[in-house]
Amino acid sequence: MKFKLHFSSWYFLLLAVFLTGCDSEQEKVKTVPVSMLAATEQVDQLADQYLSEQLKHHPESAYFSDMSLERHDGLSDNTNTGLVAWQSVEDDLYRNLKQITEGQVRGTRQWSTRGILLEALESSIESRVCRLDLWNVNQMYGWHLGFARLAAMQPLGNPDLEQQALDRWQRVTRYIDQEIINLQRGLELGYSAPKPVVERVMQQLDGLLALPFEQSPFYSLVKRGKSADYQAGMTDLLKSQLLIAAENYRNFLANRYLLSAREQLAVSANPDGAYCYQALLRANTTLERTPEQVFQLGVQTVSAHTERVIDLGKEHFNIVDFSGIVAHVKIMRTDRFNSKEEVLAFSQQVVERARKEVPKWFERLPRSPVEVKPFPEYQEGTGRSAHYEPPAENKPGVYWIPLHQPENQRRGQAEVTAVHEAYPGHHLQIAIAKELKQAHPMTQMIFNAGFVEGWARYAEELAEEMGLYSTISAQISRRTWPARGMVVDPGIHAFGWTRQQAVDYINDSGIFTDENAEAMVDRIAILPGQLTAYDSGGLEIFALRKLAEQQLGDRFEIRAFHNQVLENGSITLPMLRSHLEHWIEGQ
Repeated sequence: MKFKLHFSSWYFLLLAVFLTGCDSEQEKVKTVPVSMLAATEQVDQLADQYLSEQLKHHPESAYFSDMSLERHDGLSDNTNTGLVAWQSVEDDLYRNLKQITEGQVRGTRQWSTRGILLEALESSIESRVCRLDLWNVNQMYGWHLGFARLAAMQPLGNPDLEQQALDRWQRVTRYIDQEIINLQRGLELGYSAPKPVVERVMQQLDGLLALPFEQSPFYSLVKRGKSADYQAGMTDLLKSQLLIAAENYRNFLANRYLLSAREQLAVSANPDGAYCYQALLRANTTLERTPEQVFQLGVQTVSAHTERVIDLGKEHFNIVDFSGIVAHVKIMRTDRFNSKEEVLAFSQQVVERARKEVPKWFERLPRSPVEVKPFPEYQEGTGRSAHYEPPAENKPGVYWIPLHQPENQRRGQAEVTAVHEAYPGHHLQIAIAKELKQAHPMTQMIFNAGFVEGWARYAEELAEEMGLYSTISAQISRRTWPARGMVVDPGIHAFGWTRQQAVDYINDSGIFTDENAEAMVDRIAILPGQLTAYDSGGLEIFALRKLAEQQLGDRFEIRAFHNQVLENGSITLPMLRSHLEHWIEGQ
């Protein structure tokens, strides 16, 4: 799945790339006899079908959604045949689901099931124009990162499970070889990833392949085995097949792909790239907005944030211009770290402080805890961002943070990122969504960046209301960056911005080092539209809260409002507006 996952929205959007089929021909989804079932029953049946087909075609997705499987030897088919088979499933499900209107299920638990599934199918079908499978070189959520995580999740413990593991990981070699074929075909048809992205993936692979075998993430498959025969067999498989295939892939990138990869950052350089970008904007935000509309809303929001930063600068530093305030914050010695250990300890303290405060602001709290952990060494300095990993069975959620160059990290930004990723941000929202008893399990497999990242952006402002920030730099930093993604993302992909133009605009926010600004540009390049989701969603939640406050007056209660926002899981932004408007009317 989208391994986003920072809880990267992109991972689930890339599900059709990393997991594009199954090992054998699958039967088509049977058409539901619409006239014979009540609307609620029809929705449940279609959701059941989606879940069943997803686990057939994409068995790996089970581990990232905390699902159970009968067997653990399957692997997705990333050939064109596998992709077409999955698209046929989507088409049949979409045709049947479209027959059920929102009004038929309003007020039932199937309302959220229908809306979430319908949006997932529509956005996936629209995104086919991008042909993501033909340029799947990705430093954020590429197969090399996904399989490294999957290795630790592979069930072992008895001879049958060990044999299933051997069968699955033999297939991984074919999967990697097929990725090379897909990329070659992409080049022939004019599709490619940008050169800087390819170089970052090569750097990650170099780090992965340079690890001693016992330190490789794939060694988990060996050390967790019980029998000596299995351990020897898996060791041989990994050394003589999988790692060799990974090295061949890396060499293909260096010797063939990099020479032909596109110079342009914009996805518009690929065939049908403008249509692709519009589709990915919809897929990431769940909103029907043009690049121009997103860009203009971003410009307006950045302007409002800038005014507030100037007010804070006058009050605390007696500095009256934005660039001067940003420059002052960047050189504040009290805002710096001295070591990697200090970065980690500080972030853990922020998360714990927030955990103790959230009961005052939320009726519902997640049962699962969250841990703060540093990146694996081979991922440090390769362009990956801090991100959240949801809890799974008997495992807490994880907030992964980079400790790279601690002297260039800042306390204020560390506070903002911690509340974004843990409490009251991603962990609180996503863990609650996973624990909703009434939610159809299918909804655990669908990621909606507009809602999820929008909630985390809302959480950054809420944290200030909650008194969670201990530094003035956090209050300033959380305003210098937000909404700039709504400007620079379409700037790159729709309006011809150069790399330097994008780097300069990002650096104007004052929260990035030059190295991190370059990494952000490459993230935008390979994840078109994703960076617009944060503030598209955040602004919508802010607007709905303002509406509730105005309509309810003294009857507005923040814990009740938050409960309404979170009670249906990661619904689309149009669904969220509809739900809250009905709630307000009911009050």
